[in-house]
Amino acid sequence: MPRRIHFVIAMVIGPALLAGCDGPRAPSLELDFIPVVGNSSLPFSSAVRVGDMLYLSGQIGTDSSGKVVAGGIGPETRQTMENIRAVLESNGSSLDRVVKCLVMLADMDQWSAMNQVYVTYFPRHRPARSAMGASGLALGAQVEIECLAALGT
Repeated sequence: MPRRIHFVIAMVIGPALLAGCDGPRAPSLELDFIPVVGNSSLPFSSAVRVGDMLYLSGQIGTDSSGKVVAGGIGPETRQTMENIRAVLESNGSSLDRVVKCLVMLADMDQWSAMNQVYVTYFPRHRPARSAMGASGLALGAQVEIECLAALGT
């Protein structure tokens, strides 16, 4: 075959043959940014829904007035977990669907006391988890917890 025909085949037929060779395309995932209830002026969302997953912002132990509850690490952890439960349930998930948590503590010496409350919220399974000490948390909180959860109940 003359060289010229090879060139025509390569330039005209080649791209048509290769067009389907990119492999499967990933499905486009919609992002749903969920504002913080009662305070949309905050510079973050309470959660972001991506496909079948819910990514929660860190929660601290604030009550309905926006103040950190009194009483130390135990009551703060309990209120933090209740705040997490509320965000999960209002967005189509639950504590049973949490797959990963990150715990931030203002004082790592409070790790055991925080765990005593934390484990009561996961009676059937224990999500993967990381914990770290922080030099300070928002509003002077002693604990902040963020979670990732699958949608569904």
